[in-house]
Amino acid sequence: MNKIELIKDDFIEVGGTKLHRIKAIADINSDIKAGTIGGYIEKLDNIKDNAWVCGNARVYGNARVYDDARVFGDARVFGDAQVFGDAQVFGDAEVYGNALVYGNAQVCGNAQVCGNAQVCGVADYLVFKNNWSSGRYFTWTKSNNMWLVGCFYGTSKELIAAEAKRGGPQKYKYFVELVDKLNNNKDV
Repeated sequence: MNKIELIKDDFIEVGGTKLHRIKAIADINSDIKAGTIGGYIEKLDNIKDNAWVCGNARVYGNARVYDDARVFGDARVFGDAQVFGDAQVFGDAEVYGNALVYGNAQVCGNAQVCGNAQVCGVADYLVFKNNWSSGRYFTWTKSNNMWLVGCFYGTSKELIAAEAKRGGPQKYKYFVELVDKLNNNKDV
């Protein structure tokens, strides 16, 4: 039994795709009762089980949010991404591509989880801020030992090589070395 419905006259458009606000038509849990208004999804297949999307959060494409997962704030989940278990995606975070966020993971702030990345717990990823130039956030994911820095997505070695090729100060190298020490990873 589906516990939500799309509100047909309350929608937004994202890249030509219509996303409808959702409404609980049955109690989902002790906090989300029938009649509760949620966030935006493209189709009913985007959300299942006891999952919930609220605020201005958006889930679309072939993305799925299920089990007891939550997506809220201004977060975006799209592409073929999946958020499940007790995972939470919130703030301005984005999960897209074939990314998986599950278990007790929390993806928040301006974090981006994409590609084939998997975040399966709070201890599975680290988010840093580039204070020396752009002020952007960048992420290391433990489960696949990959870095997301702007448009770059790759291993520690690839990040260091890409930074060296650009010339100038090698700031990311320090973060790679820090993660290596914390993770006891010998692959640097």
